[in-house]
Amino acid sequence: MAGPTTRLRRLSTGLAATCGVAVLAGTGPAVAAGAPAAWTGTWSTAVTGAATPPVPATVFEDQTLRQIVHISVGGRSLRVRLSNEYGTEPLAIGEVRIARRATGAEIVAGTDRGLTFGGRSSFSVPPGAPALSDPVALTAPAGSDLAVSIHLPRRTPAATVHSSAFQTNYIAPGNVTRSPTLPGATTSTSWHFLSGVSVAAAPRAASVVAFGDSITDGATTTLDADRRWPDLLAERLRDRAAPRDLGVLNKGIGGNRLLHDGNTVADGPFAGIGPTLGDSALDRFDRDVLAQPGARYVIVLLGINDIGLPTSIAPPSEAVTVDEMIFGYRQLIARAHERGLRIFGATLTPFEDTAIPGYYSEANEAKRIAANRWIRTSGEYDGIIDFDRAVRDPARPGRLLARYDSGDHLHPNDAGMRAMADAIPLRLFDGAVTGDPAVAAGAGR
Repeated sequence: MAGPTTRLRRLSTGLAATCGVAVLAGTGPAVAAGAPAAWTGTWSTAVTGAATPPVPATVFEDQTLRQIVHISVGGRSLRVRLSNEYGTEPLAIGEVRIARRATGAEIVAGTDRGLTFGGRSSFSVPPGAPALSDPVALTAPAGSDLAVSIHLPRRTPAATVHSSAFQTNYIAPGNVTRSPTLPGATTSTSWHFLSGVSVAAAPRAASVVAFGDSITDGATTTLDADRRWPDLLAERLRDRAAPRDLGVLNKGIGGNRLLHDGNTVADGPFAGIGPTLGDSALDRFDRDVLAQPGARYVIVLLGINDIGLPTSIAPPSEAVTVDEMIFGYRQLIARAHERGLRIFGATLTPFEDTAIPGYYSEANEAKRIAANRWIRTSGEYDGIIDFDRAVRDPARPGRLLARYDSGDHLHPNDAGMRAMADAIPLRLFDGAVTGDPAVAAGAGR
């Protein structure tokens, strides 16, 4: 399943070393002067390879990408993670800057900061590698937007991408990273070469990783509205009175599967998109979950594409049994527990009559029901989140409730995302380590 490039990415994966800086973390207590800062993720996305021909390739040259991210937890010192993890040639960076975003491509006056990486403002990222910035002082309130501006001086294929950002980003000619506005910029709804932002955190801060497919990624939600269920979970966590700050990191990828990579999509209308569906969950778990700064909890919502894709756009040879899916879930549980994370299983949501030809069948629905039965009753997860119950039609449980249906009978709309976020028992996040008693499904605050 994994070739040489994937193995190189695995070798580059690891926890970032901390740096000794004196900072204050958001609303939390001060970090002692001279003590190493603990870093917690406040925003993240899952990167993939770019679409392959016949899809036209995106190439940048002497252009500035101003990319907008909505952070979950606040801080007064930030770090940015770039990624060339799917590149096959060095990624030349001319300059990177970060600022508070006002509106559109405009930044808040007085908040623009230059970023260095290993002390350098311009540098090259090797193929298959990430790059982590040095800390920079910038007060960023929880729930605010940041603008990360990257100048790409050379011809640069967009090899590392998150293709479905559901966020408007901006592309302008030349190095205009310092410009307060970008008049005449073109727009994109993808994030390129950008994979994370972390904050210097209070001692009890931590992050929750939402690990999933297009439903976690935010498919069909309103553009620029931050209505993905992980965004709405972050909002709920900010609103509650709790002794810790919790960041929420969205590691959803449209079309992602538990057991198979996305690079084997069959010919037809979806040919070429395979790489953008991402590596399998088993492949990317170490990088996208275990290596995330401050990760203490992970929510797994994966499996519906393992069921539906082999009867629609993926090769039939990639069909999986429920037992094979359970094997995959157990591997994620074991790997999370080995690193001291609490891991929560989310039930698979309904998809009867979905618009994707061949995706739904009675046999596929039987697999979904069986997988959900195991998630609910096995006792192997540290807690259960019943998304299925939250959004299904009680009169026809194989379908989404009409008021939560985006129209394709697979992806919840904004209201459905709210129902999913509201179904997550917040007390799941009160335990600090694995081994605590499992929290019953449906438990409240």
